[in-house]
Amino acid sequence: MTLHEQIKNNIKESMKSGDKVRLEVMRGLVTAFTNELVATKRTPQDLLTDEEAIKVITRASKQRKDSIEQFTKGDRMDLVDIETDQLHILEEFLPKLMEIGEIEEFVKGKIEELPTKDVSKKGMFIASIMKDLKGKADGAIVKEVVDKLFV
Repeated sequence: MTLHEQIKNNIKESMKSGDKVRLEVMRGLVTAFTNELVATKRTPQDLLTDEEAIKVITRASKQRKDSIEQFTKGDRMDLVDIETDQLHILEEFLPKLMEIGEIEEFVKGKIEELPTKDVSKKGMFIASIMKDLKGKADGAIVKEVVDKLFV
């Protein structure tokens, strides 16, 4: 069963259980999936591959994180709680990301492979690491680790 199908089935389960937050998140994901299908010139009845679905869920997760940050700055803790609950539900469907220690080890290995540690090429280095770790690590954490280690 694809991730897209799991999300659709999750809507039915959420309706039966009366979990309104989960139902709202699942409906939002199905809408985002449909938008992605239409954007890629497919019909809404098609299904996304798991990789495409993860990309859409990751985008929704980033939107929640941005909202949490903005609501925290605006001292709207009621909205922070709602967005946090939604984020936790989205994260159930995302692959587990690498811990900061694992990222540090990976980056250290990459730094040792480099013949030069030119600071002006740090952006290219980060891009290279993100390509290797696509979907496995949070880009903000990777950037933070590289900034700390790339001297």
